[in-house]
Amino acid sequence: MPDPQQRAENVPLSIPRRLEPEDAQLALQELQTILKRQDVVESLAQRHESDDKSHQLGGLLHKQHENEIRAIINDLHPADIAFILESLPVQERQVVWQQVSAEHDADVLLEVDDWARESLIESMDHQDLVAATGTMDADEIADLAADLPPDVIAEVQKGLTEGERAQLLEAMGYPEDTVGAIMEFEMVRVREDVSLEVVLRYLRRLQELPDHTDQIFVVDRQDKLQGTLHLTSLLVKDPETLVSSVMLTDYLTLNPLDSDADAAGAFERYDLVSAPVVDDQGRLIGRVTIADVVDVIQEDSQEQALSRAGLQEEDIFAPLSDALRNRAPWLFINLCTASIASLVASRFEGTVSHIVILAFLMSIVAGIGGNSGNQTMTMIIRALAVGRVTGSNAWTLVKRELIVTLLVGLCGGLVAAAFAWAISGSAAIAGVMMAAMVCNMLIGATLGVLIPMLRDKFGKDPAMGSSVLLTFATDSLGFFIFLGLATIFLI
Repeated sequence: MPDPQQRAENVPLSIPRRLEPEDAQLALQELQTILKRQDVVESLAQRHESDDKSHQLGGLLHKQHENEIRAIINDLHPADIAFILESLPVQERQVVWQQVSAEHDADVLLEVDDWARESLIESMDHQDLVAATGTMDADEIADLAADLPPDVIAEVQKGLTEGERAQLLEAMGYPEDTVGAIMEFEMVRVREDVSLEVVLRYLRRLQELPDHTDQIFVVDRQDKLQGTLHLTSLLVKDPETLVSSVMLTDYLTLNPLDSDADAAGAFERYDLVSAPVVDDQGRLIGRVTIADVVDVIQEDSQEQALSRAGLQEEDIFAPLSDALRNRAPWLFINLCTASIASLVASRFEGTVSHIVILAFLMSIVAGIGGNSGNQTMTMIIRALAVGRVTGSNAWTLVKRELIVTLLVGLCGGLVAAAFAWAISGSAAIAGVMMAAMVCNMLIGATLGVLIPMLRDKFGKDPAMGSSVLLTFATDSLGFFIFLGLATIFLI
């Protein structure tokens, strides 16, 4: 077996080809087949360890498998390589990672999710990390700084210019989830007193434009932003025209301490491709692009989906101990809340034993209340995420949701009452069923608004464990209301 610390270097890249959405999926299936074959070879080699011929054959097959992995993985886009690595268990992930061309290292480390990046970095030696990180821009190094060993960061800093080092320290100084943490430093600046012809000549001297360049930033000698010049204007206007005559002075700017979620909302609202980032003195210090914003939106969406179930992001192939620490707390809370709901139901044992059909109907009341609350909660969490909920409209939202839920509850309650009457033959049970369902749906809608808003007010993630808390309330109160009404009107 080769040393797992070895890295595949100087592997010739294949001729670029058109990207297909299915490439990564097909490559993953092929790699999984090769890895399974390799497991069989290693198992046989261990059984015949004393047999020199078997050992030699195993070595040849292992080398063949490495070549096959290398040929598949290095023909893919770095984002597809990252997807494949995230989709493999840790041990297989390391095997494939060792065959990735060193030329792809930097791009893959930037594309892969945080939980998978840690295991990749751990398998790389010092020189590999320095080589990969040394090709990155200052803002990209800052993105990986939390996962990189301190000695690697120190050595990479030595190879940076004074300006790049200052940019790196600045980027690392901004809190997570802020514009400063995602902004880029690479952009094009020009003065307002030059002609468009001068700007065009300047651009032609560049090797390439920064990614997602749709506008050029016009600054003065103190780097204070004066306006923006869109590339479309640069291309169609008279080359002799001065920049000051065609630049836009009405533009959106971001502050490095703004929330990245607010920035994402601005991009969505104004259909932006890029936006300048200025400090409190109005100096241009960076820019945010649509690529950065898409990453923010995707991460927020994933975190929100996990938070509603009380989970944090984890490696799906993580050790059992890590998975237990992530999942057990809220499951334990859910167990406690379910026990309370059962305790509430047990207090009405006499009622249920007297009218057995109630045992079958009460789960409907609890379930509908939970579903109604979850619909409301999903809308409120989304509205909070984009900043549409404020203290002044909170009560209006509560009233609106109560009215909508009441109307839906009355319609659904009639259906539930008809069902209860059909299986029980009792109009009284049908009436209790309808009243309990409407009441529990109203409770679910109210809590669906209040739980995320209160958590947000106290600086907590509004989605974290919200569905667990809602289910507890609608189950417990649903049983209490339904069986309580049954006790009062049916016994």
